Amino acid sequence: MNPPQPVSPLLPRPAIAAIAFAFLVTMLGTTLPTPLYAIYSARLDFSELTVTILFAVYALGVVGALLCFGRLSDQVGRRPVLVAATVLAGLSAVLFLLPPSLPLLVVARVVSGLAAGLMSGTGTAALIDAFAPERRTTAGALAVGANAGGLAVGTLLAGVVAELAGSPLVVPYGVHLALTVVAVAGLYSFVPAPERAGRVSVRFQRLSVPAEIRGAFVRAVLAAGSGFAAIGVLTAVSSLFLARSLHHDSHALAGFVVFLAFGGMALGQLAARGTGPRTAIVVGCAGLVVAAGILALALAAVLLVPLLVAAAVLGLASGLCLNAGLALTVEQAEPASRGAVSSSFFAGLYLMLAVPAIGVGLLASAIGLRDAGLVFVAAAAVLVAVVGVLTLRSAGRPVALAA
Repeated sequence: MNPPQPVSPLLPRPAIAAIAFAFLVTMLGTTLPTPLYAIYSARLDFSELTVTILFAVYALGVVGALLCFGRLSDQVGRRPVLVAATVLAGLSAVLFLLPPSLPLLVVARVVSGLAAGLMSGTGTAALIDAFAPERRTTAGALAVGANAGGLAVGTLLAGVVAELAGSPLVVPYGVHLALTVVAVAGLYSFVPAPERAGRVSVRFQRLSVPAEIRGAFVRAVLAAGSGFAAIGVLTAVSSLFLARSLHHDSHALAGFVVFLAFGGMALGQLAARGTGPRTAIVVGCAGLVVAAGILALALAAVLLVPLLVAAAVLGLASGLCLNAGLALTVEQAEPASRGAVSSSFFAGLYLMLAVPAIGVGLLASAIGLRDAGLVFVAAAAVLVAVVGVLTLRSAGRPVALAA
């Protein structure tokens, strides 16, 4: 008896590579400023609240793009939206290359958020479309890998360049701009144009989720969103915490802390491939509770090693939850609504990323950065514990899957 033949993807491999590369490059640009916040803070006299707001406006830009354009790729095809997202990423790099000021940085972060919002929903849907139903797990893993991998590489690249280059606020964005040009060329060269394009609708759109997956959708968003919230706060304040509390001025170290989180997220989604989605969410929630405890230790005792361990565990657990969330939501949607479901999923995640970051910034103004972080860590641990218990209780119920 002949061994089973591997299922071929629905798009040529160069097209899949071009989509994944554009996804990675767009997300890379969103974390480039992370290890540079301490430099911006010193030059422009930023407070903790200003830094967290700068981070949050990016996330709000993501949500705005998802709400206004979340179903756009279902209407006009994937490639035009992928190209638009990558071009916006390049535009954000140009804005960051201009002499910095607070208003300009806000605009640059919003544009970067718009790019990430378009790419998060459309890139995920495009990669899942590219594979046969039997290989949706591979597609979901590739999408999360490109997303988290881009976020990880961006912060590490900027941190290392800031440490070694004479122009730390110029070179990272110049490299990113060049990469966006290559990514746009790859999309046009290898990704097929849509056979037919519908009418463009640029307005607030009600993102819908099929009734049969709504329960799983809510649990998936809360689980993965809790991980996003914790990583978001870590991303927004770690550079200042290292500089002001731990007295470590290394920009490479600041980038490495966040790299551990997003690199761990990429590894976590690989680990989730061999695990059932519900099991992955439960294990991921448990991991997030553990990470919250280690992070609380790092903040309370002002220690570097627990901060590094917390970042890695946080990333791994978030990756498990994110991959499982995609499996229970986007991968179960019909192709005609996959873009909307994907956008709804990421809109929920980025809302949970933005709001706590602003909350920590506001609280830090009153009680200090470390105490504000401890309050947030306790709240996040309670939330993910509840989601884990609810997921365990739902384990015996059947999940309706799309054909």
